Amino acid sequence: MRSPDLIASMSPATPARCAPSPHSRRRGFTLIELLVALAALSLLAVMSWRGLDGMSRAQTVTQARADEVLTLQTGLAQWKADLDAIATTNHITSLDWNGQALRITRRGSASASDALRVVAWTRRADAQGQWLRWQSPPVVTLQDWTLAWTQAERWAQNPSDPDKKREIAVLGLENWQLFYFRNDAWSNPLSSSGTTAGTTTTAINPDLPDGVRVVLTLPPGSALSGKITLDWVQPATGGAKS
Repeated sequence: MRSPDLIASMSPATPARCAPSPHSRRRGFTLIELLVALAALSLLAVMSWRGLDGMSRAQTVTQARADEVLTLQTGLAQWKADLDAIATTNHITSLDWNGQALRITRRGSASASDALRVVAWTRRADAQGQWLRWQSPPVVTLQDWTLAWTQAERWAQNPSDPDKKREIAVLGLENWQLFYFRNDAWSNPLSSSGTTAGTTTTAINPDLPDGVRVVLTLPPGSALSGKITLDWVQPATGGAKS
């Protein structure tokens, strides 16, 4: 017969509760928490996109400005090179401004040092206000020069298709002005103090002005705007400067 103590020890007792496991304590996000998280992520995405878009726009503007600066520098360098190479051969006009175009008789390149060329600069409305440069083929005889000089004037006013093929668009301009430096003052080339005679008679052309000033007005709304002034001085007078 079993003892009471043994029976008591074997009698059913209230079962002890087991401690909840770590996994049983976990629960999912509530709907509100999920919506808040999605809103925060959306806001971060919008802010990131705006930052990237701003960087892209800034890069585009910077590149456009750099391209326009390079184009302007190239055009002004060519302008100065044409004036530096002015030819002062007898019986031809070296430089002429008619209020619309500047025509220059210049020496050829090193590969054609014995030949001359006629170049012209103008701004035409039919070319969307572009500052244009035109250059003739090499001229050897006086007849060649006369033909090229006349062709340059025609090109500035009413160019033909063959004339347009010899032009290069430099950059867009709203306006441009030209001045000659004579008698210690800048003046309009078409005025009495700035008028240039038609022919040259000496090695250093006395009819050439001491300097040429070009004032370019760049159109608003572009990467570059405002006025740019470039002065050129005869090397025999005192060297070019800008």
